[in-house]
Amino acid sequence: MWRAILLLPFALLVPPLRADSPKPNIVYILADDLGYGDVKCCNPQGKIATPNMDQLAAAGMIFTDCHSSSAVCSPTRYSIMTGRYNWRSPLKQGVLGGYSQRLIEPDRFTVPLLLKQHSYHTACIGKWHLGMNWPLKDGGFARDYPDGWKVDYSKPIQNGPNAVGFDYYFGISASLDMPPYIFIENDRTVGIPTVEKQNNPPRKGPAHKDFEPIDVLPELTRRALKYIDERANESKPFFLYLPLNAPHTPIEPTAEWKGKSGLNAYGDFVMQVDWTLGQVMAALEKHNLIGNTLIVMTSDNGCAPAANFPELASKGHHPSYVFRGHKADIYDGGHHIPFIASWPGRIKPGSHSDQLVYLGDLMATCADILGAKLPDNAGEDSVSLLPAFTGKAGKPLHEAVVHHSANGSFAIRQGKWKLELCPGSGGWSFPRPGLDGSDKLPLVQLYDVTSDVSEKVNVQNEHPEVVKALTELLEKYVADGRSTPGQPQKNSGDVDIWKAGREAQIIRKK
Repeated sequence: MWRAILLLPFALLVPPLRADSPKPNIVYILADDLGYGDVKCCNPQGKIATPNMDQLAAAGMIFTDCHSSSAVCSPTRYSIMTGRYNWRSPLKQGVLGGYSQRLIEPDRFTVPLLLKQHSYHTACIGKWHLGMNWPLKDGGFARDYPDGWKVDYSKPIQNGPNAVGFDYYFGISASLDMPPYIFIENDRTVGIPTVEKQNNPPRKGPAHKDFEPIDVLPELTRRALKYIDERANESKPFFLYLPLNAPHTPIEPTAEWKGKSGLNAYGDFVMQVDWTLGQVMAALEKHNLIGNTLIVMTSDNGCAPAANFPELASKGHHPSYVFRGHKADIYDGGHHIPFIASWPGRIKPGSHSDQLVYLGDLMATCADILGAKLPDNAGEDSVSLLPAFTGKAGKPLHEAVVHHSANGSFAIRQGKWKLELCPGSGGWSFPRPGLDGSDKLPLVQLYDVTSDVSEKVNVQNEHPEVVKALTELLEKYVADGRSTPGQPQKNSGDVDIWKAGREAQIIRKK
């Protein structure tokens, strides 16, 4: 089927969109901590085999300049669901815990709510990490990192994925190294925790006796295939959001994948993630759904140090590709991620787009595909990728894109210029916030990422006019509550674009 698609003439592959065209199914697969350089079709020099991602790219489009909203988990997922920059939410830095309360505001419009308005069945299968309200035995709800044994697991969880538009949910509450270690189906845990486990020191917590990290990716894959089988017999289109737990820690590939990469366990786990994509593609093809399905394969942020960068580099593999830094950083290694989209008949096979885009663009893209108009208070930072999909994007889709690091540092990118409002990485790589002599560095970094893709030469002194213009543009985006045309909106709490950089210098000087 996929080879047959590649042989079709381009004129047949990209017909004009028509109002009476059937609504496409949408399958959005989000890997966890997968680096741009880990995907063979994005990094031909990479040492990890990713045949299914390569096949998806051969049938579709690679976006070479796509970014996550944040360099860490929860914030990016907020942007995917809402089309709004994560720093506009109540979470200004860091990530949520397994017991954290719902992050998406009660009145916030989401992608699944949009699609439900257009007759879609919606499902989320995987790692949520956007908070949900866990009832306590003594009343009230848990917060962040409590004593998990005070939670009443016999009661329904409130304000989880079902509350923001998903008809069905199966998965885990947060990262696989955060308790509770148990599956959740809709608003109930699958069983009751009776033992304590520890997937990553010091994160001990309640667990189901049969719950093991190594089983999670296979189970999520199985559930996704079951969902596709069920929807194949229905007339309604479907949206499957599949946020995987891998290759995030704990890095535990199953027995059949151990040693397959010839690199280390991380490389093996990436290959297992690629296998999951292949299983989903095969299920869609089995039911003749592939021709009317938009498939996206991407990652929530850059690769994490747990992958063992030195070991991988010694074998010629670089998860961050040519980019500086890794997960958590304001540098591109933290947020420049793989993004592959396939939609037969709409996206030209084997194509590339150099458009500057980010994961929050899902909201506007879905609206554009459906011919829907978003209200002013929804998708405030989202633009449609449909013109790029169909080869009709004659100008930049975004005026600029804003980046955010683990400690809440800001950057803004426009064209070749990237302005970073912090003295170091804003994350986990050198120079770390408040450490490594970062207090002696300029508060501002400016890079020409066209000629200096690895962000090595800070040219802020040579181009004060660029620093001024980009700072003012970022300040406008903050003040307007949006970066797209429309009525100004309010942020959820105050936004200080300089706060993290100042704090990093103050901490070091103390």
